[in-house]
Amino acid sequence: MVTTTTALALTVVVLAGFAALGIWQSRDRVRSVEDLVSARNSTGRRRTTASLVASVMGVWILFSAPEAGAGFGVAAVIGYGVGEAVPMLAYAKLGPRIRELVPDGHSLTEYAHARYGTAFYAFVVAVSALYMFVFLAAELTGIASALSLVAGVPQYQTAVLVGGFVLAYTTYGGLRASLFTDAVQAVFVLPLLAVTVVAAVIVLGGPIAVVDGVQTTAPTLLDPGFLPGLQFGFGLAFAILGAELVNQTWWQRVYAADGDDTVVASFRRAAGLNGLLVVAAALFGVAAVGHADVVADVASSAYNADVAFFVLLESAFPEWAVLAVVLLALSLVMSSVDTLFNALASLVTVDLARLRPGTPDRRLALAARAFTVVVALAAIYVSLRARSVLRLFFLADLLGAAVGFPLVYGLYSRSLTGGGALAASATGLAVGLAYFPDLRGYITAVPVVGDALPAADPLYLTSFAGAFLVSTALTLAAARVSDATVDLDALADRVTRLDDVATDGGTARDANGTETDR
Repeated sequence: MVTTTTALALTVVVLAGFAALGIWQSRDRVRSVEDLVSARNSTGRRRTTASLVASVMGVWILFSAPEAGAGFGVAAVIGYGVGEAVPMLAYAKLGPRIRELVPDGHSLTEYAHARYGTAFYAFVVAVSALYMFVFLAAELTGIASALSLVAGVPQYQTAVLVGGFVLAYTTYGGLRASLFTDAVQAVFVLPLLAVTVVAAVIVLGGPIAVVDGVQTTAPTLLDPGFLPGLQFGFGLAFAILGAELVNQTWWQRVYAADGDDTVVASFRRAAGLNGLLVVAAALFGVAAVGHADVVADVASSAYNADVAFFVLLESAFPEWAVLAVVLLALSLVMSSVDTLFNALASLVTVDLARLRPGTPDRRLALAARAFTVVVALAAIYVSLRARSVLRLFFLADLLGAAVGFPLVYGLYSRSLTGGGALAASATGLAVGLAYFPDLRGYITAVPVVGDALPAADPLYLTSFAGAFLVSTALTLAAARVSDATVDLDALADRVTRLDDVATDGGTARDANGTETDR
């Protein structure tokens, strides 16, 4: 077993190294709040692709994906992979449209306000912020649980170290620092995950032994036609697609790319890579079920299924392999946590600039950094009390599944109104909640409403698909019956750069005065 001292030492070295890289890369390059939250037109195809892969591949792939594999088998594994690939393909189409209609934009919420008005904007702000915050808390929960299990590191120490070091370079360098460290982390993550897959197969006696072990323990997990697995997998696909459409991190990277061609190529490449990586990680859970020690430990009250891979790691892997996975997990968690810090800070900064025009640039930057600190502290607190990483994601995904389509359909429809989008989203969310099992105890306690609810769907398909499909159908219906005509071309005039007019007595920077990284 890896000692606590060794794991902590590796953690500090890795975190400090990436923090130093982020600060070094962004030094003297963040001259305004626009630079802090946008990094507009600054990344080529390679760096954009690397950032898209690293940002989505958080430590959740070592928890949520294996939990899905361990519980529902290869059918759910395939659904998870498809669910991660489809949003990237969607953004390959949406990205150029976003850049065309709102060329000087920063966030999905400012687009929502310009396109739909205050009511739907407020709903989108709440959903997007809550989704990203839950994502952040889940990441810290995952890495803290991992180091606690394999090396006995107290969870609060891991959460504070990761949150603190990532906070150091994101509050200093903003999105530019995150984009650079994402590229470096991607270089670490891909080979380390490949080594981990190979090591797991070797430790378990080879591919035939892995398959035989699962066949003996839980043969249904190897059946691609296993109905519960298919239902769970399809539910995940709907959930992830909707959630990613309200994920500010992708909107930021759409604007950070140096052109439409870069957006299309990068998101397409990321679709294939992300799908394959999630499938590989989810198969860890299937393989772990075939290991007798893992089955016994996960079945005990001490563990949830989301730690199946780490139980396998702790019980069967040599120390060097455990340390390699710790390094992998740290790289994964930093790549997603810094991205989420920046995304959440950008929402507040952009909205503050709109609500309080004339606010000095320095105050906007200070507000962004202060909010990031508050978010970090809150996420650390939540992470120390959360149990299942996958269940945290499910709550966030349900919100996104109800809002995602109404939000982006306004990029194409001139007749959809804010009221129509809000009604469609709220109805979709109500349908999803009616079947959602994780909040069942709270929802059924509501007088009258609780007695009228249908039976919960433990496989989530009805909940997630219901939320997404109902909101989609109602959005299309609302647009069809509406006689409104929205001037989409006017969106460009309603959303402007944060440095178009100098607010602190300085000179506004040229709109094209950005540096390019390849």
